[in-house]
Amino acid sequence: MTSVLTNDGQLPLPRELCEQLGLVPGQTLEIHSESGWLVAWKKSPNDPFEKWRGRGQLPAGKNADEYLRLIRDGDGS
Repeated sequence: MTSVLTNDGQLPLPRELCEQLGLVPGQTLEIHSESGWLVAWKKSPNDPFEKWRGRGQLPAGKNADEYLRLIRDGDGS
């Protein structure tokens, strides 16, 4: 398959290739060059929790089990 670069610097992908790869309008691709080759792959959808992962802190002196017991039961027992 071939494609021609437009004056705007866009590279249209053949419909058959899009269908083979499951690409849909609006799909985001990561693109870079590697040893003179153009390499692209589908970008994964953003995980809405990614920015919060690892930011939580347990209350001082509590381990995860104690904290879960506290928030589930309300009194920690």
